[in-house]
Amino acid sequence: MNNQRKRMVMRAFILLGGVVVFFLVFTGRIVYVQVNKEVGGENLAQMAESRWTTSQTLEGERGTIYDRDGEPLAEEVQSYTAFAVLDEEYEKHVKNVNKTAEKLAPLIGLETAELENMLEKGKEEEKFQIELGSDSKYLSFSKKQEIEQLNLEGIHFRAEPKRYYPNQTFASHVLGYTERNMSEAKMGLELELDDALSSSDGSVSYQQNRKGIPLWNMEETVKEPRDGEDVHLTIDSNIQTVLEQAMSKVNEKYNPNKMTAVVANAETGEILGMGNRPSFNPNQYESITNYTNYAVSDRFEPGSTMKMFTLAAALEEGVYNGSETYQSGTYSVASETINDHNNGEGWGTITYDEGFRRSSNVAFAKVALEKLGPETFFQYMNDFGFSEPTGIDLPNEADSLLAEPNKLNTAITGFGQSSSVTPIQQVQAATAIANDGTMMKPFVVKSMYNQEKEEYSHEAVLEAAGTPISESTAAKVRKRMRQVVASEEGTGQPFQIDGINVAGKTGTAQINDPDNPGYLSGPDENIFSFIGMAPADDPSIIVYVSVDRPELEPTEAGSAPVSQIFNPVMKQSLSYLNLTPDDVEEEKVYEEDGMKAERYSGESVDNAASGLKQNGLKPVIIGNKNTVKSQYPAQGEPLIIGDKVFLQTEGKAEMPDISGWSLRDVKRLSMLTGLELDHIGSGYVTQQSIEPGADIQDGGYLTVELKKDPDQEESENSGEEEQQQRE
Repeated sequence: MNNQRKRMVMRAFILLGGVVVFFLVFTGRIVYVQVNKEVGGENLAQMAESRWTTSQTLEGERGTIYDRDGEPLAEEVQSYTAFAVLDEEYEKHVKNVNKTAEKLAPLIGLETAELENMLEKGKEEEKFQIELGSDSKYLSFSKKQEIEQLNLEGIHFRAEPKRYYPNQTFASHVLGYTERNMSEAKMGLELELDDALSSSDGSVSYQQNRKGIPLWNMEETVKEPRDGEDVHLTIDSNIQTVLEQAMSKVNEKYNPNKMTAVVANAETGEILGMGNRPSFNPNQYESITNYTNYAVSDRFEPGSTMKMFTLAAALEEGVYNGSETYQSGTYSVASETINDHNNGEGWGTITYDEGFRRSSNVAFAKVALEKLGPETFFQYMNDFGFSEPTGIDLPNEADSLLAEPNKLNTAITGFGQSSSVTPIQQVQAATAIANDGTMMKPFVVKSMYNQEKEEYSHEAVLEAAGTPISESTAAKVRKRMRQVVASEEGTGQPFQIDGINVAGKTGTAQINDPDNPGYLSGPDENIFSFIGMAPADDPSIIVYVSVDRPELEPTEAGSAPVSQIFNPVMKQSLSYLNLTPDDVEEEKVYEEDGMKAERYSGESVDNAASGLKQNGLKPVIIGNKNTVKSQYPAQGEPLIIGDKVFLQTEGKAEMPDISGWSLRDVKRLSMLTGLELDHIGSGYVTQQSIEPGADIQDGGYLTVELKKDPDQEESENSGEEEQQQRE
């Protein structure tokens, strides 16, 4: 009995000891947690904060690419993806599969049966929701509204940003493209400037209760997103639109292998327009067939456009006498025979100046070899920039390939064969002739703006690429180039534009046969090109065009498709930039088959303005109602890209800000509104007597003061000062 009692007491002490130990450990653990605020290595405060704290992403925006006037060419916009909810436990699900498929399918690129099968299959597989195909993604707001108006149960949308190119097929190889969701830049400036254009996301964190409602008076933790830099180009949308339209027209008519065209400011090197065919719509990048920007990445033997630079070198060296005669037709060099382009028949004994006008190969083989010699000739090729890339701020610029400076290569390169160069190298070299001897480096990026720092990270600086010839030599070359276009025997006659003095040089480049030694043969197996500048005495614009193997009619020359691009582009560029001579009648700047003003009276202002913008025109609204009452120009009147079209409505009419307008546009405004116009000076409007925003009174008076473009005026003044110094 005593032993049993002892055992019970012992068990009680053991139990009590266990309880005491447990209590001490438990108490110690509580004290430890209270002191150290940790459980299992996890901080309690952080666990609590994590439990009640939520975070949301603040998305940064990819930088916008603008033209020279601030119009967006590539931008981030809001888009929408349609999807179908099928779960019957969800109130707004697809209930009528047949009706939904019948109405929705045509709007998202599907057949009714195809969409019906998708919906039925999704229901069978008990899916909560399904996607509706590739064409249901990245919808515009207007397309979303169109679908919403169908009132289809179970069709929902989610918003997501996308990259959008509002002008469609427009300087596409310059801009390049990104994936629609901007996950990857693929080509062009989008890829070249991807680091600057790219954004980085931020976030906002805050505490909430168990119902997800933000707690009152609690601080937010915000990490600001960073937007990409905005890029401003030298591209002029009005000129580029003309270029695209002309190239599309020629592409459809002649079905060439490829084409390229470049428009440049002769004085600055700014690229005002650049296009290629085949081209593409960056919004539909899946269908791209040509990824090459031929203007900077295509190297080929240029043909007779090289003769203008051979001529310039000989004039600069003082070894060229245009009145000297030679025997045209054929010329033997190092056991090779060089033929003139009329099958070696030539034109008898003619002067070198006539040889230039007729684009004689013999003349310029002799000038390069006999007058200049290999060493001097190829030194000028270097001086004109043909030995290295221009350094233009576009990706994948090709290098040239100059031939070895022996006798045969000197003679052949002198008229445009043997050595290969790029179109942009030819444009850069042409600026020396247009710009009184100073060669300007071409560029397309005008500036880049960092929104976060509110400063420009890049501003283009005009850069001379050399001075290969003197001012007097440049003037002499332009004079002879003018005769190529203006004279009866000149090969450039198709490039003559009424009222505008064009100087230029044609080119017919042979193409290496990929299967056999030598060149492709046949009347259409050439690259036809032209470099032109205007006005000839003091060029402001250079236009280069090349068309590779067009399908010509038997009676057509290779200059036909080239001139159908060059002429409207040069004509309308000069008109738009107010560089057309004063004595040229206004209507001469219009193509006979160009645009005509449509009838806008009675339409809504929004619809009329949208249609005008799509055609490259600029609507100016006078009045505050939504229906067009009258217009100027009237229906059927000719228009050019960039023209202002005035739409007048009922209601209060306010005076627009007409700073920078041409006199022609001010006249149109006065004719529409009935204002009596008086003007002082010429050029662009700098002052107006009726302040912007003021009411336009019937029978009122408007006085404007016009001055020349400040940059142009400064250039002219500088030229006058230099002339005075020389005198």
